[in-house]
Amino acid sequence: MIELGSINNPRAAQGFIDYVKSKGLDAQLRSSNGQAVIICIASSDFHQAQPLWEEFVENPHHERYQAASWQVGSTQSVLSYQGQSLNLKARFKALSWLNQTVTLLCVAIYIAFTLGGFEPIYSVLQFNPNQPLTWLTPAIVHFSAVHLLFNIIWWITLGNGIEKLAGKSTLIGLFLITALLSSWAEFIMVGPNFGGLSGVVYGLLGYCWIYREFNPKQPELVSNGIIGFMLVWLVLGFEDMLFVSMANWAHLGGLLSGMAYAFTAQLFTVKKSSDKDI
Repeated sequence: MIELGSINNPRAAQGFIDYVKSKGLDAQLRSSNGQAVIICIASSDFHQAQPLWEEFVENPHHERYQAASWQVGSTQSVLSYQGQSLNLKARFKALSWLNQTVTLLCVAIYIAFTLGGFEPIYSVLQFNPNQPLTWLTPAIVHFSAVHLLFNIIWWITLGNGIEKLAGKSTLIGLFLITALLSSWAEFIMVGPNFGGLSGVVYGLLGYCWIYREFNPKQPELVSNGIIGFMLVWLVLGFEDMLFVSMANWAHLGGLLSGMAYAFTAQLFTVKKSSDKDI
């Protein structure tokens, strides 16, 4: 590793490292005191990284670096962020309109529930086989703050990563397909009294899992540990061993539909490549 530059802003430095990693470059942070930071880059990547560093020095607070931290950023760092803002507002603004809209809808509906509007609102959004729009609306309904927070974190993280790698149309398609199929799975197996973004979240997880298998050189959106944890959580839900009631069939339906979506997309990609070669 060779030195690319240095900066006295640890949070900005982490954003730059996440950004160059999203470009497939090998980079590291080095710091003796957690504040003054040296950016190191693999010698083979130096010429590619140098112009990126010059852009960063000119505008270290550009939203591209914050967006990269959502996509590939690690929760572990040798840096100290004492006295610095988390920039949550800037990070949220860096998300796409789709990611923001789903997040805000989920939060707004939950707040409306807590303010006494549960019965009139839920009666409109509850799954109804005779009303096609309600085949999707259960995804934005949450019955507890913990449930909401858990789903929103995963939706923002996985959704933003998928959008960066595969495009907005992929995330839109995934949301619609996984919300639809997970809702129908839960309705057929259990009934209409359910809600939550969990089916979609499991769909995004399934997509990331299969996408990674087909594209091993692309940035990894989920680790084996995360996949294993979510699968164990799914099994525990079916075994009724959790402290909360789970829409298990929605989770399974979402997972399988997300995996199928990734597999189908890969087939179309291969077919397009074959047609171009002919």
